[in-house]
This record gives sequence, structure tokens and C-alpha cells, in this order.
Amino acid sequence: MASITLNGIRKSFGDNEVLRTLDLEIRHGEFLTLVGPSGCGKSTLLRIIAGLEAQSAGDVLIDGRNVNDVRPSRRDLAMVFQSYALYPHLTVAENMLTPLKLRDLGFAERLPILGPLMARSKYRELYAQVREAAETLRIGDLLNRKPGQLSGGQRQRAALGRAMVRKPVAFLMDEPLSNLDAALRVHMRSELAELHLALATTFIYVTHDQAEALTMSDRMAVMMGGEILQLDSPEVMYADPQDRRVAEFIGTPSINILPGEVDTHGHISVLDVPIDGQLVESARRVSVGLRPEHLEVSSPGVPDAGFPFRVTHRENLGADMYLYGSVNDTEHRLIVRTTPAEAHDLPIGAEVLLVARSGAALIFGTDDRRLRMRDEAHPG
Repeated sequence: MASITLNGIRKSFGDNEVLRTLDLEIRHGEFLTLVGPSGCGKSTLLRIIAGLEAQSAGDVLIDGRNVNDVRPSRRDLAMVFQSYALYPHLTVAENMLTPLKLRDLGFAERLPILGPLMARSKYRELYAQVREAAETLRIGDLLNRKPGQLSGGQRQRAALGRAMVRKPVAFLMDEPLSNLDAALRVHMRSELAELHLALATTFIYVTHDQAEALTMSDRMAVMMGGEILQLDSPEVMYADPQDRRVAEFIGTPSINILPGEVDTHGHISVLDVPIDGQLVESARRVSVGLRPEHLEVSSPGVPDAGFPFRVTHRENLGADMYLYGSVNDTEHRLIVRTTPAEAHDLPIGAEVLLVARSGAALIFGTDDRRLRMRDEAHPG
């Protein structure tokens, strides 16, 4: 496994600046995910690490060695693409064998008929490596099939196997699950996480799907506009976002954002409803973020200060029920998570009071930067 360091990476295509002076340290053996909306530069950054794209400025270091002028084939990295990129006319075993033949055999030894005769012992060793990788991925019984005879999940495992046999110092994965159906994506997420633990190798994973980033990563980097807005563990990223754009991108359903006002003592109110806490920094206007699970339906007769809420839509997800609606018949919308039992008596059109859980509000300034409350606990 290897550490990978990016120093001052910039990339422009003509006048279009895709990456803006980006620094990143990827640790030995960690699973790091680059996540962000389409066009944020995450795939370009992965291709620069792989050597498939040249940066406009900056340095790429693998285990402290500058590889700016090192060809992709010499960087000892394995790339897994969204399209699998399997040779359709070769079996799974032959697909997995191809990178080993290119690396370990001479030209004559790679010839179709003479090669195996000339280098029998080498071919036995290479096939043993293929079988070992296939057993790890549980595709040992598929080695004689061609890609057209495989399901989407099996083709993905074959593509992973082709990368694994080389025993690279790091795996680079560019949205490898995006072509799979929803149920298979969930299954493959757990398989990739287990594979990372088994191989103890550095994984760099690119996705636009925050669920993949949250469930598999040791750390995740949220990218937007060619910059890394925040680099943290999934737990910290969700509970303690440092930027409003991160808070809005991470979490399903999205966080509720409402306008807030701050008095001269730092106390915040949202639509005339006071929010617990006091700002450390001075501000006049702020945005207040409340996740759906941080809002509760007030019990009847309890004189809490809350948001008058009219239910306009109900979304039943089995264990959870999400209520969508407007605040006090204004354009401001909220989503609240509750249980089916609690929502049983709240049909569309019902009017209730929503109360924010104490200390749950996330405060952001006009520049989207997170503002801290006095005595605020820092997750992680």
C-alpha cells in the first residue's frame, strides 16, 4: 500500500479552470472517497493521480516519490472504470491474465501458441495469481465465461479481479457502481468495503453518490467548483459540516435551510422562533440548518415555541415516515422525519407545531461558512 500526496494541483482546459490549487494527503491503506456533483473535477483529479491526465501545475507524489514524469504503467496503480472495460472476446481468466502477461512476460512469451510452451512455469504462476484473486472475489466458477455471459455485478467483480492480480500499491475507482441497479449497488458497497479490509490497500474512490461515500469511506472529500470544501470522516462530515454547501450535499433528504436573524447579544431567531444558543461571532443575518431528524412534532397542549407546519406530502419508507410541508403557509418548506406510528394521525392538510431539538441547529454566515455557537460540542 502507498500514501499519495498532491501539492498545489491545478488543471485548466483553455480558459476553463477545472482544479484550483488543490492539496491532498491520502494515507497508507485508507479508503478515501472524492464525492461531489457532476463537473466538480473529481474524475479529472483521479486521472491526474493515475497519470492519464497531465496537471497544469503542482506535484503528484507516491510514497514521497515525485511521479510527474512517470508513465501511467510505471506508477503501479490499478484503475477500475465505470464501463468495466473488459475484452468481450476473452474469458474472465484471460481478461485477468492480460495485465500480468504485459508486465511479466516478454514479447515471444506472449505469443498465442508458442508463448505457453516456452514459458510453462511462468504461466502456471500467473494462473495461480488469477485463481487466488478470483477466489477472493468469489468468481472462481466464472473464469471460463466471457463478459457477455455475466451479470452486471459479475462483470464488476471481473474488472476488480483484473486490477487485483497486479497487486498495485493503490486502487483508483471512477464511479464503478453507477451502471448497476439500485439493489446491486447496495450489495456491492458492502463487498467493496470488505475487499478493502481484506487487501489492506489504499483505495481512492470517485462518486457523485453521497450514500456510497458515507457507507464505505474512512475519509471523504467533498468537492465543488474544483476545490475541496471539506475533508473528514463520514461521521464528522454529516454532523459537523464546515460549509453550507457541504451540509446541503450530504444527507438524504437534504437538510432544511431557513433564514435567521441575530440580535445584538448573539441570540438567533428563525421566522420569529428562537433557537437555542448564542453565536460566538457577530453577524446580522444567517442561514439556519436543521436536519429532518432534528425536528419533532410537538405534543398537543405543550406550550413550546415552534414552527406552525401544514403537511402537504407524506413519504412512507417503511421504518421512517417523512412529512413535507410549509411553515406558517409561507414559501419556506420543511421536511421532518418521524415514525409511521407518530404520523398515523397526521394526514395531508394536518396542522402541527414542529420543535427543533436543543443544540441541533447548524448556523452558516452569508459567505456559507459555518458559524459556531458558544459551548457548542464538536463531533468526532
